[in-house]
Order: sequence, then C-alpha cells, then structure tokens
Amino acid sequence: MRKWGKWVAEIREPNKRSRIWLGSYCTPVAAARAYDTALFYLRGRAARLNFPDDISVGDDADHEAIAMSAASIRKKAAEVGAKVDALQMSGGGEDRRRQAEKQYKNPDLNQTPGPESSDDEWSSSLQ
Repeated sequence: MRKWGKWVAEIREPNKRSRIWLGSYCTPVAAARAYDTALFYLRGRAARLNFPDDISVGDDADHEAIAMSAASIRKKAAEVGAKVDALQMSGGGEDRRRQAEKQYKNPDLNQTPGPESSDDEWSSSLQ
C-alpha cells in the first residue's frame, strides 16, 4: 500500500532483473488478482497464487505463457485488476474507498482472524 492509499502490483520477470508494472488499485484484492493473473501467465498452472480457485483463463494458457510478452501480461493483469476494483468499489463509491483504506492502513498483525474475516467473505463479495 502506498502512503496515498493506493495498492500497487508489480512482478519480476523470470530470470531477469526487470519488473512488469501491473498497476495501482483502490483495494488490495484487485492488486492481488492482477498479480495472480500475471504470475499465472508467467509460470503456468504450477504458480502459487493468492486466489488459486478464482483464476479464469483458457485451457491453452500454459502454451500462451511461453509466447506472451511483458506488455501482453501487463494488459491482461490490468484488465483483471480494473474489473475487481470496479466490483469492490461499486457498493458505495468514495465512502467505500475510504472505508477500505482505513481497514487496511493499520491492520493488527497480532490478532487471530475470526470467523467473520474468512476468505469466503472476499470470494462472495466478488461474485
């Protein structure tokens, strides 16, 4: 999270020092989904994703991963991130954004997650 409240995503290219910029987003979920998309196209089905059950690409994605350029990967990841951001933010516009920033700005890392903060909450809000 940047100090101005945006969540950013970037990924290193395999066997290179360069990075692929994936964009900046209003929610951490959108940034994570953009990262997952790029990682999937770079590593294929063996990638360790944040949301492994929610990746949606064609069956020939493993073959595409070899041929895709950094620009193509950036474009696909940005599309996914923008869609997730739109879904996350559609519930209340600016108020929802401020609420998300406040919630993720200073999380209590020592607190044990309760049943109300399960992963099901995120997946159900994205559908």
